[in-house]
Amino acid sequence: MESRPPLPPFTLESATKKVQAAEDAWNTRDPVRVSLAYTPDTEWRNRAEFIHGREQVVEFLQRKWARELDYRLRKTLWAFMDNRIAVRFEYEWHDDSGQWFRSHGNENWEFTAQGLMAKRYASINDQPIAEADRKFRWARAS
Repeated sequence: MESRPPLPPFTLESATKKVQAAEDAWNTRDPVRVSLAYTPDTEWRNRAEFIHGREQVVEFLQRKWARELDYRLRKTLWAFMDNRIAVRFEYEWHDDSGQWFRSHGNENWEFTAQGLMAKRYASINDQPIAEADRKFRWARAS
């Protein structure tokens, strides 16, 4: 059976590591790599979209990163208990016209005993910003 440490129940240290691992993976913008952190039957709500299973996760992320260009993400641990973690996040991206955005939000995560994310619920708001107001300017992760 697949396993993705750290495993629940979470401590401050292990929850922080889990959040950092998620941030690192999402910053690669590799939909397949990101999808492997989730159960094969994972359930998501991302804004108003409902996603079921890894295949739909990959399709969703491909569409997302085709639209959200030069994506850069920061996640922060908000709370944790047993097999659940809540995070706050910000990410920056631009559309194909060159308009930059900062997206803010919260996610609630639920994990299996093997450390795979079974549920992800995300609420996100987008704020147009000037290119000069960007905060996240590091090189693309690999």
